[in-house]
Amino acid sequence: MRDITLGQFIAGNSLIHQCDPRTKIVIMIVYIAMVFFVESIPAFAIPFVFLIVSLLLSKIPVSYILKSLKPIRLLLIFMFILNLFFTTGKHEIFHIWKWSLTWEAIYQSFFITIRIVLLVTGASMLTLTTSPIKLTDGIERLMNPLRVFRFPAHELAMMMTIALRFIPTLIEESDKIMKAQLSRGADLESGNLFTRIKSMIPILIPLFVSSFRKADELATAMESRCYHGGDGRTRLHSLKFGKQDLFAGLMTLGFFGATLAVFIIW
Repeated sequence: MRDITLGQFIAGNSLIHQCDPRTKIVIMIVYIAMVFFVESIPAFAIPFVFLIVSLLLSKIPVSYILKSLKPIRLLLIFMFILNLFFTTGKHEIFHIWKWSLTWEAIYQSFFITIRIVLLVTGASMLTLTTSPIKLTDGIERLMNPLRVFRFPAHELAMMMTIALRFIPTLIEESDKIMKAQLSRGADLESGNLFTRIKSMIPILIPLFVSSFRKADELATAMESRCYHGGDGRTRLHSLKFGKQDLFAGLMTLGFFGATLAVFIIW
């Protein structure tokens, strides 16, 4: 459970940390577009190099990025096997009853797996280098033009950030509950699949109770500090674009241009 890095923030003074949160959010959107524009495994080298360069500039330990992949390893295995069974092709390797394994199925399985890995690691990079408060301000500022249509930009940004921020808290809480249940003699690992699912009930119920209690405490704390939404709210630190944002933007445009060129030519 502690391997989940989504929602965690590592304080630092790197070039990526200093970037405006709006810049990083836009770069993240462009990065997602880069990953989805890629239509072949060799072309994944462009977003992969972009991710490596961003990792080096952020000075985030590689172990944190690798940890972000551990919680989804079962999903990766499931997607890989699923594509092996349901992807058809012309170049058959062997045939068993009504199912045949093809080179196209293997290629597609690796293709989908690499795409998911790049998306998850990219999302982890955003949360690891951006504090929840700055992330909230960045999302709100980007959605400010929608206020013309009475869109609740501040409220939506606040809800998204609170949900993201509480992921590590709930993970820590579930870890404590699991250890408490194990110390009382609970068996959470033996038995078949249905038995293991049933054994999770003594963990899920206290976790739900704790989540509602924390939500109530948070609401009380916000009300006691006279929080009434974004109207008239001031900020201690104003968001400003700097040279690092220009550098990050130009670097992203360069990689996106290369991806787009490969997409058109390939």
